[in-house]
Amino acid sequence: MPSKKNLWVVALLLVLSLVAAACGGTGDDAGQVDTPDTGEVTKGGVATWESEEFAFTNGFDPTGEYLGEAWAVMTNMLLRTLVSYPHVAGAPGNEIVPDLAEDLPEVSEDGLTYTFKLKEGIKFGPPVSREITSKDIEYAFRRIATESQVAQYANYYEGTIKGLEVGKDPGPGGIEGIETPDDKTIVFTLTKPTGDFLNRVAMPATAPIPEEVAKCFTKAGEYGRYLISSAGYMFEGSEDLDISSCDTMKPISGFNPTKSQVFVRNPDYDQATDEYRQNNIDGMEHRLNTNTNDFEQKVIAGDVDFVYTPTPATLRKFVQDPELKQRLYINPGDRTWYITMNLAEPPFDDIHVRKAANLIMDKEGLQRAWGGPTQGEIATHIIPDAMLNEALAEYDPYPSENHAGDEAAAKEEMKQSKYDTDGDGVCDDPVCEDVLQIGSNTPPNTDMLPVVESSLEKIGITLDSREVTDAYTPIQTVAKEVPISIRPGWGKDYPDAFTFVGFLFDSDFPCTGNYNYSLVGLTEEKAKECGIDMPDEPIPSVDKDIATCVDLTGEERLNCWAELDKKLMEEVVPWIPYLDAQVVFGTSPRVTKFEFDQFAGHVAWSNIALTEVANE
Repeated sequence: MPSKKNLWVVALLLVLSLVAAACGGTGDDAGQVDTPDTGEVTKGGVATWESEEFAFTNGFDPTGEYLGEAWAVMTNMLLRTLVSYPHVAGAPGNEIVPDLAEDLPEVSEDGLTYTFKLKEGIKFGPPVSREITSKDIEYAFRRIATESQVAQYANYYEGTIKGLEVGKDPGPGGIEGIETPDDKTIVFTLTKPTGDFLNRVAMPATAPIPEEVAKCFTKAGEYGRYLISSAGYMFEGSEDLDISSCDTMKPISGFNPTKSQVFVRNPDYDQATDEYRQNNIDGMEHRLNTNTNDFEQKVIAGDVDFVYTPTPATLRKFVQDPELKQRLYINPGDRTWYITMNLAEPPFDDIHVRKAANLIMDKEGLQRAWGGPTQGEIATHIIPDAMLNEALAEYDPYPSENHAGDEAAAKEEMKQSKYDTDGDGVCDDPVCEDVLQIGSNTPPNTDMLPVVESSLEKIGITLDSREVTDAYTPIQTVAKEVPISIRPGWGKDYPDAFTFVGFLFDSDFPCTGNYNYSLVGLTEEKAKECGIDMPDEPIPSVDKDIATCVDLTGEERLNCWAELDKKLMEEVVPWIPYLDAQVVFGTSPRVTKFEFDQFAGHVAWSNIALTEVANE
């Protein structure tokens, strides 16, 4: 019999289907509700946002911070990089534009040298209040190269920028591939052509950092409470920071890790130097509130301005109330949720089992467990469609009616497996019994599990599922030898498919903290290093495919990633992708202009606007 929880999910789907009908636009609107026409944008007001926690990975230090919520605040309000994004939704929001730089760089004919010229008149905010130079950008890269700073995407620069190696700060001029011939010029020399290098220098960790402040903070995350602005806003109280010595510096009052972050306008910022940030609001407050229902009700009442991913009950209110419905915004999240299968562990060491698992999976049921179409569209391949300019929008190598699974096709595939000895389309080998599966002990994983179990049972695979608080640690530890997990999802670091396949399928993966859960490209040497046995069947590698795509640019590069996606889905089959995630926000009536930052996947704080009532 279906559980009450599953019946509730079915009922909720009806509500969320209404949301999809009301808000799920296509084409240029990117699934976003149009903001009501309120006339001219009003300058002023302080935006408010409450959440259960600061979901920071490195104390808000840009060198090691690695989550979209933090990136949205940093890149919209606090930090400028050589090049950046326009802080808008959809494909336009993924375009590279000049920021600190006067223009896009001059690139040498061999694609190895990038020369940037900095704009005049861009300053650090108080208390530094001096003009930003090329050496401040070089210093940011020196911090990336400092192991203790935990620059979580240092791999984008190590091995790419000549001489940049993660170990310790090499000192001024110590990175061979970064030159600063004058205060307004910075030159990068690469080890190889890198088609997405501009995306890499648009990451928050590359923003200029004043060494006179940051040199005092050598441990990971320490600089987050002393962060000096280079953009339109700053931490409240920044002007009171005494930078006369390391001993005199006390945390800036506008950032209390147990309470709030408060941002105000940066008096040293020059709007004339910034084409893409409108900076309409006077500031923003991000407050902690462990009572989710409380702050969601505050948004409905207009006492708080933003709620990120409303709970189902609150989402239902937004849908059923005509006025609230106009305050609901849905945008593509450039994130794929998937079930990972370990190519070194039976029964998933057999490609026919992996294909059969894709064919049998009730993806519509998984979408329903997440809350319905509002939470995302059914995924049929690895890289989100928006990142491939919809090149694979019609591609589905494992189709079924309504994405509910095709039992007949799955059994035909299973018949080809070595684990189906009698050829009836059902696994009869003991390796298919009680297969270890690691998942989270919270929704939506707990709601997904019955769907996954019932689907796989049709082809003879039963699961021994462990629901745990931290599912990622065991599946990221190769020696744990986890055959299958329903926990994983992956969102882009920047709008290029390298940030999917480069991370997730590179054979040179670490034995702990590994993101290549399927062990694509596993070699005997790597298996020995990680303490596992090699399977009988060789595991395919896509290293050469990745290397080919990385060297390309433009349409050629995009087509290369699309072809690699197809190869992974048909010849490697490491995943069962099931959901292309969407991002949902509810707002107060004070928000007269909502803008979504496609790069960060969050509110574009620099381009929203509030009514005058927000100033009261």
